[in-house]
Amino acid sequence: MPRPKPVVYGLYSWTPEYGLRYIHPANRRTFEWLEPMGKVFEKIDETDDWILLRYDEQQFKVSRELFKELYVKPPFSFGDLVVETDPATDQPAHEGLISDVYYNEAADTFQFQLVEKKRKIKRVFEANELGFQ
Repeated sequence: MPRPKPVVYGLYSWTPEYGLRYIHPANRRTFEWLEPMGKVFEKIDETDDWILLRYDEQQFKVSRELFKELYVKPPFSFGDLVVETDPATDQPAHEGLISDVYYNEAADTFQFQLVEKKRKIKRVFEANELGFQ
């Protein structure tokens, strides 16, 4: 799906304790499984009632009330092809597609997870540990 220009990035800090009224009924189960806390979303559309957020290949209609725009753009986004810049000694560099984007508000930093050869790497990378392929 084409991205709007410019892309608006943000956080949607919803937890089940907030209740279900913030999530469109068609998206409730998958959004809850996503566990959105700390994950960076792309806002791709909005209507009078809902905003449409994208996370990797999924889209969710949610209430605009909990959306917090980030004014700093992450250095990498979903689907970007990246490579580990400084792999451990005697280890090949991880390379793959960005599948998860996290934001640590306290440290004001982004972190990333990769899919390498169709498998998600468990390790979470700092931005300075990755470069574009």
